[in-house]
Amino acid sequence: MKMGRSAAVAVLAAAALALAACGGDSGGGAGDGSSGQARTLTLWHYEGADSAMGKAWAEAVKQFEASHPGVRVKFEEKGFEQIQKTASMVLNSDEAPDLMEYNKGNATAGLLSKQGLLTDLSDEVAKRGWDRLLSPSLQTTARYDERGIMGSGKWFGVPNYGEYVMVYYNKDLFEKQGVEVPATFDEFTAVLDEFAKAGTTPIAMAGAEYPAQQLFYLLALNQADRAWVNSFQLYQGKVDFHGPQLSYAARTFADWVGKGYVGKDSAGMKAEDMGVAFISGKFPMMVSGSWWYGRLQSEIKDFEWGSFLWPGRFAPGSSGNLWVVPEKAENKDLAYDFIDITMKQEIQNLLGNSGGIPVAADPSAITDEKSKELIENFNELSSRDGLAFYPDWPAPGYYDVLVAGVQELINGGKKPEEVLDEIAQPYEDNLADIGN
Repeated sequence: MKMGRSAAVAVLAAAALALAACGGDSGGGAGDGSSGQARTLTLWHYEGADSAMGKAWAEAVKQFEASHPGVRVKFEEKGFEQIQKTASMVLNSDEAPDLMEYNKGNATAGLLSKQGLLTDLSDEVAKRGWDRLLSPSLQTTARYDERGIMGSGKWFGVPNYGEYVMVYYNKDLFEKQGVEVPATFDEFTAVLDEFAKAGTTPIAMAGAEYPAQQLFYLLALNQADRAWVNSFQLYQGKVDFHGPQLSYAARTFADWVGKGYVGKDSAGMKAEDMGVAFISGKFPMMVSGSWWYGRLQSEIKDFEWGSFLWPGRFAPGSSGNLWVVPEKAENKDLAYDFIDITMKQEIQNLLGNSGGIPVAADPSAITDEKSKELIENFNELSSRDGLAFYPDWPAPGYYDVLVAGVQELINGGKKPEEVLDEIAQPYEDNLADIGN
C-alpha cells in the first residue's frame, strides 16, 4: 500500500521536465505502432525523483523514447492521495492516461477491475513472459476475480518491485541511549521504554495518513496466524473485530500513546511530516515502508542509520504498486511496451541499487550495501510467509475509515472498543455487498 505513501513524495519540476523530454516529431519508428504520425504516451505515477522507482522509471522513459522514434512520453505528476481519491472518476472519463501506477488490493485495483475501468492484461502477460518473472506471492496482487478479490482470475496489473514495512532507526541515537537493535518484541518494547524514560518520543508517526494504521495492523499481526490474515484480507473466514488480534492492537496502540512511545501530536501529521522529522534526526525510529529507502539514502547526511525487520512473523508487504492500463487508454500498445522496459534486467538492477526491491534483477549486480540489506530482509520476510498485505485493502474506502479510527486512539477521543466498532461496520457492509 504504497500502499502507502508520502503524498506524495512529489516529483521535482526538473525531473518532470526530464520525463517529458521527447524524441523527434516525425518518423514511424519501430514499436510506435503508427505510420509517421507522432504519438504520445501519457504516464502517471507518484514516486519521488530520488526514490528507487523514480530513478528506474526515469531511465525507462529514456530507453522507451530511444526505441520509439516519434513517440513522446508525457509524464504528469500526481500524488498518492490524489490518485487514491479520484481514480474511479478520472478513469471513467476522457482524461484517462495510457498508463498509471495504482495501489494494489481489493479496495483499489480490485474495485476498478470490478467496475470495468482497467484493461485485462492476461494475454499480454503471457505473450511477454511477465508471469515468469513474478513469484506466486507477488502475482497475488496482480490478479482479480469477477468480484474484485485478489489472488485469482484475470491480470489487471503488473508489479515491477516489492515492498514491505520495517523499522528504520537512527544508529547514533541508539548508541547515545545505550540500546541495541531488538531481536524480539519484548526487547523492542524495552527499547521504546528506555527512550520514553529519557524524555524522547521513540517512534516518528503520522496519524493523518497511512503510517499509524500500519503500526496498528502490525500490532494485530503479532497476535495473528496466516489463517487470520487470509480471513481478513481474502474473506476466507469470519473476522471478530473484538477478538484477540484487533483488541490487542487497539488497546496496545492507545497504551503506547499514553506511555509516550507515540506522540499525541501525531494525529494530524502526514507521512511527509513524519519522514522529514526522522531524516532531520529528531526521532530514534520510524516504522514505515521500503518506499522511503532511496530517499533516506539520498537525504540523511548527519547521522548513521539502518533498518531491521519488525519483531514478529508478519509485516505489511506485498508486490509493489501496479502498472495498470485504463480501459479508456488511447495507446495501450505503447503502455505495454513501457511496462516491458521496466521489467528488463538493466532497469531492475538500477532499481535494486537505488534502494528498491526488484523482482527480476541479477543478484550479483546489486552492489550497494544498504540495498543488499533491504533486499535480504525482504527475502527473509517473504521466505517465512510473512507478507501480510495492508490493512486498508479489504474494503473500498477503508483507508479513510482506518485513518479516522487510529486518530481517535491517538487523541483519546474514543475508547479502543468504540474504535473497533467503528472500523468493523464498513468491513461487514462490504462483505454483504460482495455476497460473503
